[in-house]
Amino acid sequence: MSVNIVEKKDVMMKSVKISPSTLLVSVYGLFIVLGACLLKLPISTTAPIRWVDALFTSASAMTVTGLGVVDTGTHFTKVGQLIIMGLIQVGGLGIMSFGVLIFIMLGKKIGLKQRLAMQEILNQVHVGGVIRLVKYLFIFSLTIESIAAVILAIKWVPELGWKDGLFSSFFHAVSAFNNAGFALWPDNLSRYVGSPLVNLTITSLIILGGIGFTVIIDVWEKRSWKKLSLHTKVMLSATFCINIIGLLFFFFLESGNVKTIGAMPLSDQLWASYFQSVTTRTAGFNTVDLSGLENSTAFFMMILMFIGAGSGSTGGGIKLTTFVIMLVTMLTYVKGKKDIHMFERTLRSDHLLRVLSITMVSTFVVVAGVLIINITEPLPFLPLMFEVVSAFGTVGLSMGITASLSTIGKLVIIAIMITGKVGPLSLVYILARKQDQKFKYPTEDILTG
Repeated sequence: MSVNIVEKKDVMMKSVKISPSTLLVSVYGLFIVLGACLLKLPISTTAPIRWVDALFTSASAMTVTGLGVVDTGTHFTKVGQLIIMGLIQVGGLGIMSFGVLIFIMLGKKIGLKQRLAMQEILNQVHVGGVIRLVKYLFIFSLTIESIAAVILAIKWVPELGWKDGLFSSFFHAVSAFNNAGFALWPDNLSRYVGSPLVNLTITSLIILGGIGFTVIIDVWEKRSWKKLSLHTKVMLSATFCINIIGLLFFFFLESGNVKTIGAMPLSDQLWASYFQSVTTRTAGFNTVDLSGLENSTAFFMMILMFIGAGSGSTGGGIKLTTFVIMLVTMLTYVKGKKDIHMFERTLRSDHLLRVLSITMVSTFVVVAGVLIINITEPLPFLPLMFEVVSAFGTVGLSMGITASLSTIGKLVIIAIMITGKVGPLSLVYILARKQDQKFKYPTEDILTG
């Protein structure tokens, strides 16, 4: 009888299959709830915090978004800030990556099933090298964060003292590299709008965290433009171009606006424009008051937030490579060509289907979020739309309305932040059942355009 029971258990275990997408969403949800419980403890706050606000803060940190309903620097104690920093690190580098690291440290064998799960979670094309990528990910991340913290300490230790200066340096280094956008000052980093050290250090961390770990490893190992993979070439080129375009747009749209950079010296205007160009796509720091933005600038920033960072990075959005492929596909069609070429390579047709799916599902999520939050919140349309796009792109920029959201509004933003972090397609995969199509219908044309 005992043998039959064991056999039945084995059959049940085999029949229960948890997809990587379901596992990822479940573990993220578990950590968000755990983080909220820790932030609710009296030792974590300087004043009592509501459950919904603790949950919002935990979700924002775990999804490396940076939106806040309370001021991180004054409402949380050092313990609470350490909890937030821990959630940022785990959320930015990936829960599953930490799990793999623990297995490696314990000397456990990582099977093919776990490698396939990591391949999907890290958004890699090939399963080979996934474990090596995780090892490099941790070594590189901790090294860069430590170096950046030392550099920031040069500025902040003399200003704040050894204890607060070092803590602020490490906190902002972790927050910037993981593209989280959490800062310890009510004005975020606005007081350092003209500081070259702060601007260059923070933006360098954002760029390194936002281009993706596969790109960094590829550049480190090959060190030759010709030998780089297509993904790396596209990411490096597109990142450079979009940062320059963002700088120029922000400068020309806001240089006459005294509510943002209009009253600043030219050097500060350029620093602010560069900083916002880099941080808008995914990081969420700000060196200007975003509540005073021109409508055109706010809309342009929403486009950048929707595009987001690179695949396999700490950032969100539809991903820069997705946007580039959509753009190149459009240009290819306009030119009357069939094959899509990039850097002397041809893209496969299944890539285009995935890109189209990501873009359409993401658009649906944002539109639905904007519709719902405009129903629940008696606030102006533009700031609400800005908030939703920022949450989806896990950016964390706000036009100053986050704390004014109702409980329902906060829960909506939490759901959008989680969706933006794990990826819209991951949620679709969970809800949809995969079916093997064993037949094919006749083809027929349909009018378009």
